[in-house]
Amino acid sequence: MTTVLAINKMIGDVVWGPPMLILLLGTGILLSCLTGFIVIRKFVYIMRNTLMKMFKKSGHGEGEVSAFQAVSTALAATVGTGNIAGVALAIAIGGPGAVFWMWLSAIFGMTTKFSEVILAITYRKKNQDGSFSGGPMYYISRGLGYKWLAGLFATFAMIASFGIGCMTQSNSIADALKASFNANPFIVGIVLAVLSGIVILGGIQRIGQVTEKLVPFMALFYIVGALAIILINAKQIPSAFSMIFSTAFTGQAATGGFAGSTMMMALRNGVSRGVFTNEAGLGSAPIAHAAATTDHPVRQGLWGVFEVFMDTIVICTMTALVVLVSGVWDSGLQGAALTSAAFDEGFRGGKYIVSIGLTLFAFSTILGWSYYGEKCTEYILGKKFITPYRLVYICLVFVGAIGGLQSIWAISDTLNGLMAIPNLIGLVLLSGVVVTMVKDFFKDPDRIRENEKEYLSVLPEKYQPRSVDK
Repeated sequence: MTTVLAINKMIGDVVWGPPMLILLLGTGILLSCLTGFIVIRKFVYIMRNTLMKMFKKSGHGEGEVSAFQAVSTALAATVGTGNIAGVALAIAIGGPGAVFWMWLSAIFGMTTKFSEVILAITYRKKNQDGSFSGGPMYYISRGLGYKWLAGLFATFAMIASFGIGCMTQSNSIADALKASFNANPFIVGIVLAVLSGIVILGGIQRIGQVTEKLVPFMALFYIVGALAIILINAKQIPSAFSMIFSTAFTGQAATGGFAGSTMMMALRNGVSRGVFTNEAGLGSAPIAHAAATTDHPVRQGLWGVFEVFMDTIVICTMTALVVLVSGVWDSGLQGAALTSAAFDEGFRGGKYIVSIGLTLFAFSTILGWSYYGEKCTEYILGKKFITPYRLVYICLVFVGAIGGLQSIWAISDTLNGLMAIPNLIGLVLLSGVVVTMVKDFFKDPDRIRENEKEYLSVLPEKYQPRSVDK
């Protein structure tokens, strides 16, 4: 096992290293250029049709859940411990300037997620029972015909879901509750497994019903707490922004000595935290979006933009500003401990906002990633393996809470990064589909398409969905 972990570390260092980060950011830049920076040009329109309509129940077209339930499921999976611990770690190692690079990666990441969702809807498959299956494995197989590459993505994602989406999250919850409330990890594990089971065994409909209520609540809870601290330290806000912009190109790390004091450290930590939190380019979120009720791929793609905006530009920025205005960013602490200290510096008991927020964020990630792994299992092994997958996943929620199978966590982290490779290949090679769909939609964005034949008809023959998947 030691040899396996050593090999995994070598692969992981490459997967999460500069080349991959450049590839992820480069794909976002390429897609932004090809679409004429549509996400930026139409940003007001996008927010008006997502943020301002998030609780609107009506929807046109086919799907299993509402557009907001789909994005809530995706947000449930993306808004996690990285929003609390990851951002603080980036600042501690890369300095305040890392926040600038996090923002930049999110701007291009919005276009990447926008494109992923468009392809997920375009190439999703309607099953005999009326359910929908979609995501990178389907747009790679149905759009490109590369069934082997689709299988690789699904395999990486299925195994990664057990670690990065399940055990590491339940362990974070157990640690947070033990530190703040002296809760017994064994009891926490049992409660988490039961609560997760009640939701997960109900499928995407129940997950959507829970996340559409949980995600807004947990986001609002955390944002209000963060805003309170930011306003209490309002005089420090200009200084915080000044540090972010002035050190983005020079570097000023709190830890790591000379090696951590460069612009490259700020860039690398900012971009990596941005990618890790919003998952743009990894290919996970499109799996949830593929179940949405919508009349056009681009209309659901707007929610992909909203997802990255809310995750990184809003929630991560709240964490970053609290850490900076509180004045403890250079205290030597890192991760969740730094965020907790920053909140506690803001007002007495502030650390409990972090503990509760982390618990809610991590629990929602458990729910969202269970669906990702389930759909990947379905693609590889068929529908009959969905229930066994769910049962194993629920059991591992408990195992993670008590700190078991930690070697699997490291492997799943590497596989989480490897997911990006097949997905990015699909995104680049199918970028023409994204451009075509964007042009078609924005000719008349208010027109409702009656069925998928209307938007598929605009695709050239070479881009028409192939019937090569299971």
